Amino acid sequence: MAVKEVLKMGNPTLRVKSEPVDPSEISTPEFKQLIQDMFETMDAEDGIGIAAPQIGVNKQVAIIGVPKENPRYQDLEDADQNDEDDEAEGFEIVVVINPKITVTDPTLRGFWEGCLSVPGLRGFVERPSGVRVDFLDLEGKAQTIETTSFAATVFQHEIDHLEGILYVDRVEDKSKLSFIDEFMKYHDQ
Repeated sequence: MAVKEVLKMGNPTLRVKSEPVDPSEISTPEFKQLIQDMFETMDAEDGIGIAAPQIGVNKQVAIIGVPKENPRYQDLEDADQNDEDDEAEGFEIVVVINPKITVTDPTLRGFWEGCLSVPGLRGFVERPSGVRVDFLDLEGKAQTIETTSFAATVFQHEIDHLEGILYVDRVEDKSKLSFIDEFMKYHDQ
């Protein structure tokens, strides 16, 4: 069990497409250790998601979960620029293995995203507002989650990591890429 170093933007490992996990690996001690390390690292960094490539492991595995309160995302209730009445709600932590994402609602919604691999920055990214994620769970069983709003954004963000994509690649208006301190002064209203 260990908190691992989170790789930062610029590390070429973050730009490599991850390999699928062989289902026979899921029950191995090494895979269980990977999951434990990811949980501990995400928790230590106050993250709401982490993908295996962020700790240097080229596998299609991500952990996603948004608690009702998180020090890095205290502004969630105001994060959605398209519907100010929509409040972000927390959701249970889930481990997704070999995830496949399908857009269920292509209507774009924008949120200010951050990333453990891009510390100190926030960027406004518009993504489809509804997705279905098909994946294997920790028992190797096929599962499906359908989600919308901020939760859909978090799933898309983490699954992007498995494709070698960072959220900054998806910021279309570069004037909406900000240091967190400046974001808190000028954008969090």
